[in-house]
Amino acid sequence: MANIKSQIKRNRQTVKRNLANRKVRSELSTRTKKANAAIADGADNAEELVREAMSRIDKAVASGVMHKNKAARKKSQLARKLSA
Repeated sequence: MANIKSQIKRNRQTVKRNLANRKVRSELSTRTKKANAAIADGADNAEELVREAMSRIDKAVASGVMHKNKAARKKSQLARKLSA
């Protein structure tokens, strides 16, 4: 355990941010899985689920949880699957 006051605070901040980022990543994977499942099943709401997933991906990039190139790749993969 750190003895320096600033490091103790940084550790607290890291734990909080880690939890918040994990929640965002979990939601991203859930929405992506649902969109992929809808595309595979040929569901009529597949386009809406893909749109929601892409929106969440953009929000993750804005908050710094995901790199913009990774986000672009994920969005491209979803769009390709939807159009195929």
